[in-house]
Amino acid sequence: MNPDPGAPGAGSSWGSPAGSEEPVQGSDHRMIQEPEPTWAPSGRSLISGLLGLNVVLLGAALVAGGALRPEGLKHQEPQVFLLLLMGVSSAWMLWYLLWARKQPGICPHKDHHAGGIPVTVVLMLFAVFSLLLCVFRVGYLVSMRDCKPAAKVLAPFIEAPFLALQSYLLWAHSKDCIHRHKIITRSGLMLLLSADLLLWLNAVTEDTIHEEIELEKADGLDFSNTSASEAGSPDVAGSLNSTLCRCAASAACLTFRKGFEVLYPFNMEFYLMAGCMLYVMWKNVGRRVSPGHRPHVAQKLTLQVVYRGGVLYGLVAGALVLAAGVAVFILYQVWVSRPRLRPTAFLVFYGYHLAVMPAMSLCCLAGVLVHRLERRASEAGHNPTRSLDVTLLVAAALGQLALSYFSLVAALAVGTGDGHLGELDLSYSLLSLLELMLQNIFIIEGLHRHPDPLAKRKQRRRSIFTLKKKPAVPIQEERKTNTSLLDGNMPAAAKEHAGKTPWTKRAIQEICAFLILSNVMLWVIPAFGVHPQFENGLGKQFFGFSAWFVLVNLGQPLSVFYRMHSVGALMELLIAA
Repeated sequence: MNPDPGAPGAGSSWGSPAGSEEPVQGSDHRMIQEPEPTWAPSGRSLISGLLGLNVVLLGAALVAGGALRPEGLKHQEPQVFLLLLMGVSSAWMLWYLLWARKQPGICPHKDHHAGGIPVTVVLMLFAVFSLLLCVFRVGYLVSMRDCKPAAKVLAPFIEAPFLALQSYLLWAHSKDCIHRHKIITRSGLMLLLSADLLLWLNAVTEDTIHEEIELEKADGLDFSNTSASEAGSPDVAGSLNSTLCRCAASAACLTFRKGFEVLYPFNMEFYLMAGCMLYVMWKNVGRRVSPGHRPHVAQKLTLQVVYRGGVLYGLVAGALVLAAGVAVFILYQVWVSRPRLRPTAFLVFYGYHLAVMPAMSLCCLAGVLVHRLERRASEAGHNPTRSLDVTLLVAAALGQLALSYFSLVAALAVGTGDGHLGELDLSYSLLSLLELMLQNIFIIEGLHRHPDPLAKRKQRRRSIFTLKKKPAVPIQEERKTNTSLLDGNMPAAAKEHAGKTPWTKRAIQEICAFLILSNVMLWVIPAFGVHPQFENGLGKQFFGFSAWFVLVNLGQPLSVFYRMHSVGALMELLIAA
């Protein structure tokens, strides 16, 4: 049987010229037909990709030069480059929001997987704190304008509107699949992504300098409290000038500086998270989504899911972890600066983590077993958001994995003869490795499960039905039928089965609730200045100060981002359970 000669080919339904060049002839054409392309041609993506690569490499070289050899760059080239990049990116955002977005047909499709409610809410929270940080930076830098370069004083005035525009763009248009002005749109998104990456890198280097100053204070190398007679010596003159230049002796300046230090981690997390969402927008330029495509997971609030599902044990256990973590955080910050209580501070920190991480590992292992017992079908098809989620989980985990392995080597080398500190650090490193591996397995398997518990049974029934009877149906109609079977409304029996809340669903929700609260606390502790890897001295003693300093400051931001990203992924698993 020949199909309808007037029926379009696979390519023509997506607007591809290849599908309209030749009519469909012959019954064998259906068997060798290629899948429909879902992504735009890579040539235009290549232009914007190369543009972003060159911008990032140039900016990284300038930022690294400013951090390692600041005396060599006399005209503040890194800050000027970042200001220029933020200005161009802001101009593109204004062009898109005020003019291009209003053009007809610019966004005919939406990627419903992009910009989920938990991710967007967390991003907006980070944006609010980042804007508040700009206020503190303005007060701090204006009070120190006599000894700060003009580019650095001007930076928060440019960064504040840049943050506001980007936050609105991601909040309102992160799901857009843009189909007009593709080259300009891709280039603008890539410039915006490059700006976020470079601003994050610049924040990491500034945080590195801050941690170095804190470490020098702990080692007695800071001269900020030097007496007036000692200040006249040439050895400490430079240190005194740099310290006094950081802040004057006024209470207002000290307040602005303290707010700057407290809110700094939120700014770094905003740029990482915004960069990830911009990458999804860049991949979605030119993407075509089928008309019947809808998100599998209903956009519900997590609190409603927890309340209606009767989640209790995970919340109670997670609340205990949060309460104990807050106490540990306060005690560590108070005791670590006192020589007599310093060992007790390390003991409290490691003891807390050695109690929490085994519980998290057991929960992740139980969750993996529940996934296997549930036997849901795997979600098929290419999804850039899902692929990015998995890539970010694995890439961000590399920071903590690297720190754990390097700390493990240092503890094995010098920790055995250093009392209990080496043994605690060794145990902490081993448990961190185990917990990270199991949590990644649990989250990645959960993200790829089909939301319909009966999807695998439907696939089996459909395959048996296909073997019994093979009607001559075109590929497009067959694909639509398969999609309707998997993504359509559940039958009455399925609804009744789902309404009973099976134990597998309840178990996954309890596990996710506990892991969410635990990851929140493990994110708060390092994000707000608790870094025992700096202060216990084992890594510095074995690897040397400079090498260990670089390793820790590259790994710590990634580990903080990993915890935050894990919270978002676990919220999605909780909703989709």
